[in-house]
Amino acid sequence: MLKLFSYLKSYKVLIGIAWILMLVELFVELSSPLFMARIINEGIEQNNLTTVMIWGGIMIALSIVSFASGIINSFYASRISQGFGYDLRKEVFEKVQSFSFANLDRFPTSSLITRLTNDVRQLQMVVFMGLRIAARAPLQIIGAVIMSLIVNWRLALILFIVMPLLLLFMIWLMSKGVLLFQSVQRKLDTVNSVMRENLSGMRLIKAFLRKNHEQEKFATASEDLKETTMKALRMVELSMPVLLFVMNTSILIILWFGNIQIANEQTNVGNIVALVNYATRIMHAFSVFTFILMGLARARASAERITEVLDVTVDLKDGEGSAEEPDRKGNLLFDHVSFQYPITMENVLNDVSFNVNNGTTVAVLGATGSGKSSLFQLIPRLYDVTAGAIYLDGEDIRTMSFDYLRKQIGYVPQETRLFSGTVRENICWGKNDATMEEIIDAAKAAQIHETIIKLPEQYETKLGQRGVNLSGGQKQRLSIARAMIRKPKILLLDDSTSALDLQTEAKILEAIKSLSCTTLIITQKITTVMVADTILLLEDGEVVAKGNHDVLLKDSEIYQKIYQSQHHGEVV
Repeated sequence: MLKLFSYLKSYKVLIGIAWILMLVELFVELSSPLFMARIINEGIEQNNLTTVMIWGGIMIALSIVSFASGIINSFYASRISQGFGYDLRKEVFEKVQSFSFANLDRFPTSSLITRLTNDVRQLQMVVFMGLRIAARAPLQIIGAVIMSLIVNWRLALILFIVMPLLLLFMIWLMSKGVLLFQSVQRKLDTVNSVMRENLSGMRLIKAFLRKNHEQEKFATASEDLKETTMKALRMVELSMPVLLFVMNTSILIILWFGNIQIANEQTNVGNIVALVNYATRIMHAFSVFTFILMGLARARASAERITEVLDVTVDLKDGEGSAEEPDRKGNLLFDHVSFQYPITMENVLNDVSFNVNNGTTVAVLGATGSGKSSLFQLIPRLYDVTAGAIYLDGEDIRTMSFDYLRKQIGYVPQETRLFSGTVRENICWGKNDATMEEIIDAAKAAQIHETIIKLPEQYETKLGQRGVNLSGGQKQRLSIARAMIRKPKILLLDDSTSALDLQTEAKILEAIKSLSCTTLIITQKITTVMVADTILLLEDGEVVAKGNHDVLLKDSEIYQKIYQSQHHGEVV
């Protein structure tokens, strides 16, 4: 938690101002009972209206000063806490952006969203409370006890004895609260996960009539969150009855013995009123302290979750090469490459070796789970190889900077993903400074231009979240246009033409040839494979056959079966 509060260093001056203003408020609060005692002892009991007016006027003036200090303190506390929240969110978001896929596998998306929103908000509230009331509450308790000792030390001993007992009770309460609120945040992650999954898959849920199942699933997660939150809040709220009982008992004892001292002329009414006032202020401070402890318990749980993200060691190290190196030709070499995901014990790819010359097209064929997509993810270094090396024009890609390497690559993943914004903005994801002419050329090459100009606002048409208002084939073609506008040296198409008809696919492949880039295509279509210069046949993470269509049709039994299944005929 202290590590996160280091982000407050840039607000040192503002924090100093806020605390000074808070101390002014505290001074007025602690001095008011003394003035009241003086008004009673020297004014009311002596029938001296002048004394009442003088000290009353001083109290009013100090109250105005306290009011102004409180308003300004709130302004600075809000400004600092909001700035702190912004800095922390920015830092966490940038850290997540630096994650490799292996790092991201550790954190569910819903959990990262909760950490960036709810958890940061909990810390913001603690910062605000720290500048507004958190520091004042303990100081008010200490100050009130000291002032009560000055007024009447014998009666004040009652408060002096009670305070440590209440403090120990609060510390115990906080230790229990931290564990409970950690559980609350985990349950909140679960609710967010269920809700996110439900909203993103709404069409499928309706199509399969799974509404009741999803409602029950959400109700269960929501019920768990409710029960855990109620348990945590019950624990915290336990403090109030205990606090009120102890403090009210203390006040009754003070009044009892105070009455005896007044009868024996050992004190006066004004001092007893001051003592009761201090006891009441202590009780109020402890009730605020309870609220603070609840906030601290939640903030501590949130701080641990945020620190967990910030402390992650990014396992992909950026290469030392410059982002301004000259463009490559596109020769690609896999040299005895093996790979396994961090959460698995077995290799997904095992001793894979092949060479791709620049400007050629390679089709990667294989059954589901054979390692095709994993192979693609290694090329832009979304993951690093476990063994072996990948070379681009003779240089190990691990020595290149991420920016430089990925500028050479156009990647269309298996799961088509578009972003909220216009059609033009989605294509420009591939090249930020693309001209309108380049955008149109890329759209034409991807065979999506004719579709775009029929949209209500053509290239400025807004797309729904994840391109929900486009068909599967349209989304694929838009993703291909996004990759082609980069004019990459290496183009990776991960089953990116599965929703396209053969004629459209053929036109796109013809347009790709004009880019003179090295193209790797994952596909299950024999018609696509046949036009490739080289075919890689993967099985259980290994290259079991390599060659062009004619060679594999003659020599590979597996390829023959795939060909037969799609052409319903015998191999000659």
